[in-house]
Amino acid sequence: MIFLANLRQPLSGNKLNFISQQEADIHWMKVALSLANKAQMQGEVPVGALIVQDNVLIAQGFNCPIATQDPTSHAEIQAIRNAALIQNNYRLKASTLYVTLEPCAMCAGAIVQARIKRVVFGASDTKAGAAGSVFNVLQHPMLNHRVELTTAVLKEDCAKILVDFFKRRRKQLAAS
Repeated sequence: MIFLANLRQPLSGNKLNFISQQEADIHWMKVALSLANKAQMQGEVPVGALIVQDNVLIAQGFNCPIATQDPTSHAEIQAIRNAALIQNNYRLKASTLYVTLEPCAMCAGAIVQARIKRVVFGASDTKAGAAGSVFNVLQHPMLNHRVELTTAVLKEDCAKILVDFFKRRRKQLAAS
C-alpha cells in the first residue's frame, strides 16, 4: 500500500519507450505481477494493479482488504485512489490500468467513474469478472463511458499466482 504522504509525485518520472503496445503491455503486467506478490506475502489474495499515462508509472496498488479491514481495498481501487491524488483529479482520462485479475463489478464501476481510457488484465475471473467473463460493465452500452479492453496479457502467470495461493490456503485450512 502507498501512504498518502508519498502521493504528490508520480512513482516514476521516466517515460519508457517501447517498440509496440504489446511490448508495453507485457512490461507493465510484469510490474503488476510483482505487486500481486507483495499482496501474497502479506497474506492477501495476490492481485496487483497500476496506472500508467504516456508510458509513465503514475500509481500502483495491491489487494489489502484484510490489512485495512476495508472490503473495498482491491488492487484497482488502491491504484485509482493513489492516481487521483497524484493527478489532483478524480478523472483519469488518459490513463491505462493494468491488473493481474479481471476487475469485479465494484472495481469496474470505479474504472468507469474515473473515466480510465483503457484496461489491460491478465487472468479472467469466471466467478465475478465484470469485463466480459460474467458481465461487461466496462463496455456496457447504457453507460456514458466505455473502456478499451485488452485481455489475457501474461494470463498463465497471472492465473498461476492465484491458483497456487488458493491451493496453499486450502491446504492450510485442512491442516488446522
